[in-house]
Amino acid sequence: MSDSSIAKILISIGVLLVIIGGLYYLFGDKLKWIGNLPGDIRIDKGGTKIYFPITTMILLSLILNLLFRFINYLK
Repeated sequence: MSDSSIAKILISIGVLLVIIGGLYYLFGDKLKWIGNLPGDIRIDKGGTKIYFPITTMILLSLILNLLFRFINYLK
């Protein structure tokens, strides 16, 4: 990889993070259900907290998979 292609990738990741941050800032109060779905495991014992967002990760994986398939279909 050349330096210019790495720079383009880093800039793209930065722009994507800014967009995600802006959406979270604007719609964060409406997205409280993310991470609190049935199937997400929370363990609180004493001073230890363990959290496994299984259902949230499956849903996120499904959405991203459909998005990438749609983008690939348009090519």
